Amino acid sequence: MHLEIITPDRKVFEGEVTSAQFPGADGLFEVLNNHAPLIAALKAGQVVLTGAAGREAISIEGGVVEVLRNNVIVLAEGAGL
Repeated sequence: MHLEIITPDRKVFEGEVTSAQFPGADGLFEVLNNHAPLIAALKAGQVVLTGAAGREAISIEGGVVEVLRNNVIVLAEGAGL
């Protein structure tokens, strides 16, 4: 699935991943390929990505995630590696 993590000032990540774990407002959740459509609020924490290059964690300062047709877009208030 295709994942983008975007902040107001830059694109932090864009690429193909096999799974992504998010710090949801109500707890951690994971998105896999062919996930049902979803919009969820995120709290500060780490987005953990798994792809061809292995696992990677990106810290975010909260925001929102949208999952639709194997496209995942994270609009984060701020982010760092």
